[in-house]
Amino acid sequence: MKHWILIVATALLALPAGAVVPQTSLPGADSPTIQPDRSITFKLKAPDARTVQVAGGDGLGAGPFNMTRGPEGVWTVTTPPAVPGFHYYWFLLDGVRVNDPASRTYIGYGLETSGIEVPETGADYYAISNVPHGSVREQWYFSKSTDQWRHALVYTPPGYDQNPKTRYPVLLLQHGRGEDETGWSRQGKAQFILDNLIAAGKAVPMIVVMDRGYASKELNPATLDGLRKVFSAFEEVVIHELIPTIDASYRTLPDRDHRAMAGLSMGGMQTLFITLHHPEYFAYVASLSGPVVPDMRGARAIEAGFHDPFDSQTAFEGAFADVTGFNRKFKLFWLGVGTQEPGVFRDSIGRAVTSLQGEGVKLVYFESPGTAHEWQTWRRDLNDLVPRLFR
Repeated sequence: MKHWILIVATALLALPAGAVVPQTSLPGADSPTIQPDRSITFKLKAPDARTVQVAGGDGLGAGPFNMTRGPEGVWTVTTPPAVPGFHYYWFLLDGVRVNDPASRTYIGYGLETSGIEVPETGADYYAISNVPHGSVREQWYFSKSTDQWRHALVYTPPGYDQNPKTRYPVLLLQHGRGEDETGWSRQGKAQFILDNLIAAGKAVPMIVVMDRGYASKELNPATLDGLRKVFSAFEEVVIHELIPTIDASYRTLPDRDHRAMAGLSMGGMQTLFITLHHPEYFAYVASLSGPVVPDMRGARAIEAGFHDPFDSQTAFEGAFADVTGFNRKFKLFWLGVGTQEPGVFRDSIGRAVTSLQGEGVKLVYFESPGTAHEWQTWRRDLNDLVPRLFR
């Protein structure tokens, strides 16, 4: 198109002292660059554009940021210091959203979206380390309930192929809204978190199943009852199709005492919805930044449910009413949130934690300091959660 031109640098140019090109950029690209204070300089050649901005997730700041045109139509801007971790971003060329041709793309906001990894000093728990590594495999299976083929990614721990008589516990690990089954391995670095924890003797070797969290044609229900129906469709897949497929295809320990489910945001909501309905399948439950909606019945807007008071006697159809029975059935009940997440998340989760702890429900509550509704929160969550599983 003549209106604007996008190019990728073919050679790494000299960078300012201390600046680095993130691992999320394509080989040879010299943009974006991360400065020592974690401010980020973005660059794009678009000589025919009238306005160019860069925008992204919470961790990049308020945004969108106006870019300044320079020689040969190269637009640049340096943002304020970003929060460490992985962040989605995109350019706005004359108001049109486009990805950065210098960046790899990831499924976020329901789209292929550019991403940038901002290093956190001293945080090596999700780094690729010189330790034994597991494998991330693809698992296709046919779903009768949705009448379609489904795709999951499955992490098998180090030594899985070398120890053919060993069986392993299973963690079902779900992504959030707008993402897919690739999120935990690409954005979340779950496989490296598991590798490092297992190598350090902090975690039990386990199989981790990352499935696509959509099983209904209705992806954006408007009401609580609509959300319940969407979650019920995924519940049908998990209980009657995914679990049997994994147990038949991998060397699992196929019982509730060796099965866990966890998820972030929407995936955390799905986890609570499914596990609290089916304690016969799960002994370990974790919701990472998942708004706790105690009752999904009714025609009210979904957001209204995020503000509902939490009554431990009636929530989730009475799942917590028998505290002694709940504590006996579930070996771990884990809830987490970032301290900088929007109030709708912190308040919803906080009300549930306060109520449940007041009633004597045994739970683990974890806060990620300084992070918002973003992958660095969920990486920290997973790093805290995994060592607690299957002990």
